[in-house]
Amino acid sequence: MRTQQRPRFAAVVFDADSTLASIEGVDWLGARRGDNLGRIVENLTTRAMAGELPLDHVYTLRLNAIRPTRAEIALLSDAYIAAIEPGARELITQLQRAHVKLVIVSGGLRAALLPLAQKLGLAESDVHAVELMFDDNGNYVSLANGPLLAQQLGKPVVVRGLCLPHPSVMIGDGSTDAAVRGDTDEFIAYTRVVRRERVVAAADAEARNFDELSALLFESVPT
Repeated sequence: MRTQQRPRFAAVVFDADSTLASIEGVDWLGARRGDNLGRIVENLTTRAMAGELPLDHVYTLRLNAIRPTRAEIALLSDAYIAAIEPGARELITQLQRAHVKLVIVSGGLRAALLPLAQKLGLAESDVHAVELMFDDNGNYVSLANGPLLAQQLGKPVVVRGLCLPHPSVMIGDGSTDAAVRGDTDEFIAYTRVVRRERVVAAADAEARNFDELSALLFESVPT
């Protein structure tokens, strides 16, 4: 009997950091400020993504300590592209050919993520992430007004507002991704980069790489 691959979902929502790319963008910026601050920032990120600290508190604390420049955001864009997860490009192309709606909903920095999205074949309008404000010299000033995605429960609000077709699925590595379950029909924990027990426990399934993720997003049906 001949079979073909059919998508299980009409819409797929991807996290970016530690999911589409193997780095955490804010941690990468923190490491540029030296080992001491880099370790502090990484620890805060880890605790927030594990659900031990609210992202609302951690987000501005990290950025106010790092104060990234516009030039460093451009360098981070290059780092994201260099760290694209194996199989991510191929899976996104397969989903697009199957006419699945794809979006990125991330607590990462949007300006840094846009080149990554372009490299993966996603439209700029489908990237939802945190915006920063800079002064005329390119120095960090603050988060842009109303930064929902810098908040612990911001992702569910953003996903809800997108009015995505169903069935839908969220794919990510952190507690903020798991919180989207209910606004999407399923949540898949992506764990090749980092595995968090609380996040996996909240998931409908776990994907340890993009091959396993593809098997969860498609099903074989007879032709």
